[in-house]
Amino acid sequence: MEKKQIFLKIAKQLNRKLNIIPLLFGSLGLEQRLGVNLYPDDIDILIPEKYLTDKWNSLFELLSESGYDLYDLHEHAFSKDNVSVAFAAIESLKPFADVDISNIPIVNENGIQYCLLELQDYLKVYTASSKDGYRVNKKNKQDGEKIKMIKHALNKTLLD
Repeated sequence: MEKKQIFLKIAKQLNRKLNIIPLLFGSLGLEQRLGVNLYPDDIDILIPEKYLTDKWNSLFELLSESGYDLYDLHEHAFSKDNVSVAFAAIESLKPFADVDISNIPIVNENGIQYCLLELQDYLKVYTASSKDGYRVNKKNKQDGEKIKMIKHALNKTLLD
């Protein structure tokens, strides 16, 4: 199954069972915003921090019931059918990349609600990521290409 469809299935469950509107993050979210295939390795989802701490059991049970296995507790990462799905706190966007989480647009796709960053916010995220130790060593070239793509799309929007 395509990663976007997997995300939508998870988002639908998060909407209905936990009343969460998740943020489609990482390359898969950027892919949707840019309208180009970025061949994401995994699915990154941001949710309220309380579901990674106090309400962790409700998230864990929801994913377990859907056939996902937890393989990294620290990263809140699950897998199913060789697809990795990792969760992080949406509140981390402000201190990490100065993204105002109160202004992130909500997308409604076939009754499923999720958030998707604007290109300006993706630029902030990837710029901040490019300074992170792990990403500099492992993802620097990919991040640089994404930053170029984002800037190109933003410039094109300004010219239209």
